[in-house]
Amino acid sequence: MFKVRANFSETFEIDASFDKVRDFFADIRNFIEYMPSIESIHTDAKGITYWRIRADIPFVGSFVERFPVRETENSEERVEWSPLETENHNLLRYAADFLPKSGVRTLVQFSQNIELRRDSATDLHLLAGLVGETLIGNEMSRRIAQMLSLFIEKARTQLES
Repeated sequence: MFKVRANFSETFEIDASFDKVRDFFADIRNFIEYMPSIESIHTDAKGITYWRIRADIPFVGSFVERFPVRETENSEERVEWSPLETENHNLLRYAADFLPKSGVRTLVQFSQNIELRRDSATDLHLLAGLVGETLIGNEMSRRIAQMLSLFIEKARTQLES
């Protein structure tokens, strides 16, 4: 089995009210608007939400993957999206935890984990076997860190204005 993993986690504070911050990170429309590489997020008639994400990997090129997910928690303190139990290839988990701080400041613990599983490397991309799991995973982690750091920066700008 060919597996590529990419993870991102960051804790940060935003100078905005708890409710405003929580509502922002719970609204998937904000991911489409503010997160680069998210091509679309669509919910079908069965309630399955598909995140369509573009990946640009050196030596491999650009490819688009679709991640079927469901919202597994939407509480006052946490928003979480997880892969469908039946999904075996494209796994995505997104979570954001919120903690009110003094005044109108909110602490956010944000993480996203992606795993691509294929029976063989060429099922992912023709050049994936030559490049290897580790290099692709490292590059995906780097690109996801850039993408999510930019998203957090845009969220902070939007929420603190």
